[in-house]
Amino acid sequence: MKAALLFVKAMEAEGVRCIFGLPGEENLDLVEALRESSIRLIVTRHEQAAGFMAATWGRLTGKAGVALSTLGPGATNLVTAAAYAQLGAMPMLMITGQKPIRTHRQGLFQLVDVVDMMQPLTKYTRQIVSAATIPARVREAFRRAEEERPGAVHLELPEDIARDTVDEVILLPTEYARRPSPDDAALVQAAEAIGGARHPILMIGAAANRQRTAVALRAFVDKLGIPFFTTQMGKGVIDEEHPLWLGNAALSDGDFVHRAIDAADVIVNVGHDVVEKPPFFMHKGRRTVIHINFSSAEVDTVYFPQIEVVGDIAHTVERLADALEAQSHWDFGFFDEVRSAFHQQLAEHADDPRFPMHPVRVVDDTRRGMPDDGMLCLDNGMYKIWYTRYYHARQPNTVLLDNALASMGAGLPSAIAAKMVHPERQVLAICGDGGFMMNAQELETAVRLKLDLVILLLRDDAFGMIRWKQGEMGYPDFGMEFGNPDFVAFVQAHGAHGHRPSSADDFLPTLRKAFEAGGVHLIELAIDYTDNHRVLNEEIRQLSAAL
Repeated sequence: MKAALLFVKAMEAEGVRCIFGLPGEENLDLVEALRESSIRLIVTRHEQAAGFMAATWGRLTGKAGVALSTLGPGATNLVTAAAYAQLGAMPMLMITGQKPIRTHRQGLFQLVDVVDMMQPLTKYTRQIVSAATIPARVREAFRRAEEERPGAVHLELPEDIARDTVDEVILLPTEYARRPSPDDAALVQAAEAIGGARHPILMIGAAANRQRTAVALRAFVDKLGIPFFTTQMGKGVIDEEHPLWLGNAALSDGDFVHRAIDAADVIVNVGHDVVEKPPFFMHKGRRTVIHINFSSAEVDTVYFPQIEVVGDIAHTVERLADALEAQSHWDFGFFDEVRSAFHQQLAEHADDPRFPMHPVRVVDDTRRGMPDDGMLCLDNGMYKIWYTRYYHARQPNTVLLDNALASMGAGLPSAIAAKMVHPERQVLAICGDGGFMMNAQELETAVRLKLDLVILLLRDDAFGMIRWKQGEMGYPDFGMEFGNPDFVAFVQAHGAHGHRPSSADDFLPTLRKAFEAGGVHLIELAIDYTDNHRVLNEEIRQLSAAL
């Protein structure tokens, strides 16, 4: 058979259901092989968006999402998505085309050393130089992408190799692989540290955002009564309506949750990775940090745990829960004060009538308009802090955001992939006007796919987060503003539906009607960020200091 067909059959054996990407001259043999395969080709309007979609597919399924491009500029357009998947631990395979490697007549036209370019951004990158190696290369790429810690991999398929004829059998995925168990001695040490603490606290990070781990952590908290907080990418692992939830480390420091962290003498750190900066500084006071993860801790100046329990996270948490009982000397009184003060602040501005809308009102209305399993796909901007801090996630992976690479432009592509993985759920893309315009062309993709998808576009005509940082650093307001199109007309030109609420009271009914109507809808909502400094700095510090 043709080598391109063998490549496609190898992907079918891996369970690939769809590929996101763009055709090009150098990948046409692969595109032709896809035409009669079981794999659906989702043609996107930009390779970066295809990569974001593939990474989100991998994040939600645990199976590597696949992105396809041609050589040269097509491949370089995947670079940001490669870093997005690699830093965010999302399994993804990128397939790029290349000119014939045995002979070609185009000189250096469009030639880039893509394999070398992908080296620092992936777990595995190879050029396929022989059709006979395709089964092994594909199997190894998927294995590397999906094993803990997941990430990005890359295969380059040159045009002449894709056209070769080859007789090779497919290498099937491993049917069973046991995850490593935690060391008994390390478990005993961790249990003794937690049991002997006065003020233990639980921190939940991105790697804990798995269904089985979520169940284990809920049982751990319910049995022992230890308060918990999350990183941004750990939101929703445990229902944030739980009475022991202390909040989210959306801010680097100074928030209520950091007062609780400062008071803790043992921090049980489950599923955290230093790529998502830790919300505490270990040189503050004497405390013990227990690292629970699939791999050992990468030591950093802000993270050097004293106890490490390495192995399957869910199994580790289950065994720790079995080894511990709630202790009478545990004192969570100060944590209770922190929680009360935090919830007091959360309630402020929830009914604020001003327009443009106050961010707290936007977040509160969004929560009221979404079901428990509804999914938010956040782009990167000022609103990410507001949503991670104020929005109560009820289930794992219902708030998808990137706090590793923190790339703008991922919100809409991520929402498209999330809706494809979970067509039965309500999916809301939340984008700023800056981030939305970086991949706004994918509106056409969403409409063509006939998705039921709502986009909340928060408009402030500026790079709001950087403007806030600029002000915090004492610099004058400069270089942050830009112009915008008429977004309602813009989305209507793509065959979608546009809405522009004219008051704060209009937003929630508009959101509900958009979901009820079906199809692709964009809600352009003017937002007032002038309270950023007061609410996120002065007000927090005043209330926090009162503790």
